[in-house]
Amino acid sequence: MASVNAHITGTIWKIEVKVGDDVAEGQVCVILESMKMEMPVEAPQAGKVEKILVAEGQAVNEGDVLVTLA
Repeated sequence: MASVNAHITGTIWKIEVKVGDDVAEGQVCVILESMKMEMPVEAPQAGKVEKILVAEGQAVNEGDVLVTLA
């Protein structure tokens, strides 16, 4: 199991995946907005989206788990 973590403090701008999706290593899963910039958060490895732990508009901190992959 792997997780997709926020690499910076910000707000969830857009969630690009849904539960059950197959994702490739490096695929954008979530887009964070921080300091008026959009920053993609990518899957660290290939897998299937198991859980999405955030919602669009939610504030997150650096290191927070956004998505889990099986």
